Amino acid sequence: MVVASTSPPDTPSPAGGEPGRERESWRTRLARWDLKGTPYLLILPFFAVFLGFGLFPLLYTGWVSLHDWHVVLGDQGFVGFGNFTRLLADPNFWNALFNTLSIFVISTVPQLLAALGLAALLDRRLRGRTFWRAGVLLPNVVSVVAVALVFAQLFGRDYGVINHVLGWVGIEPINWRSGTWASHLAISVMVMWRWTGYNALIYLAAMQSVPRELYEQAEIDGASRWRTFWAITVPSIRPTIIFTVLVSTIYGLQLFAEPQLFDPKGTAGVGGNSREFQTVTMYLYEEGVRLGDAGYGSTIAWALFLIVLVFAVFNYRLSRRIASKD
Repeated sequence: MVVASTSPPDTPSPAGGEPGRERESWRTRLARWDLKGTPYLLILPFFAVFLGFGLFPLLYTGWVSLHDWHVVLGDQGFVGFGNFTRLLADPNFWNALFNTLSIFVISTVPQLLAALGLAALLDRRLRGRTFWRAGVLLPNVVSVVAVALVFAQLFGRDYGVINHVLGWVGIEPINWRSGTWASHLAISVMVMWRWTGYNALIYLAAMQSVPRELYEQAEIDGASRWRTFWAITVPSIRPTIIFTVLVSTIYGLQLFAEPQLFDPKGTAGVGGNSREFQTVTMYLYEEGVRLGDAGYGSTIAWALFLIVLVFAVFNYRLSRRIASKD
């Protein structure tokens, strides 16, 4: 027997009712996720590359520095801080550190001052100023190998142009690749030639953001250009100056290509016959790559990292102190 149901039939949902609300809710969730998650997706590639090629090599190098590790033979045993003890008593390391700091000071200070003056000239109304502004970047575009070859010829002992010009004033030919200070000066000139224009463009961009009303007021008050430059321009671009000092410090302490290519011994990494201009990175290359002592090379790498970190923190605190005076 068939019993007829007395319950009312299910009422169909209005067309476009529930599906429409579900679709709207899905879109809302997607929009909320897009708002919160997209920034993390955009910066994810950088941190992925940093973890793979920055943090991991740093930690792995620290682990290798605690071992007697040869490039070919591999791990020869745990030595603790033995490599660091050896480093502190290594005269070649201290000689390389002295050379690094010497070249850094000789090249960075004049370079930044020259860039500041060059930017002030480019900030004036010049004919063809776009050409001049693009031209100062040309040394930075040229390959460092080509730069090193040209300067090696200029600073040649027997037929170099520099010694020929110095001979006009009675100065005897200088062997630029054998003396400590002579080689430091030659390499510093090379570094300055490459990076002065680059820093000048950074200063120029900052100078163009200085309000022109300040210069007009200074001109009405009768201030000279020299006074205007030091009283208005330099304080206004102070954060940019601190930034270039910080970047130049980091680069200068890791200087490698210029002294390596200036070395008459080629790719030996010793920086002259008596290590006159061997930098810390060159010493790292000599021990870790050419001699195959990966453990000791990693120790030098960590020492260089700590030195750069100390200078970076010092410059950071200095920049904060200067900025707090504004």
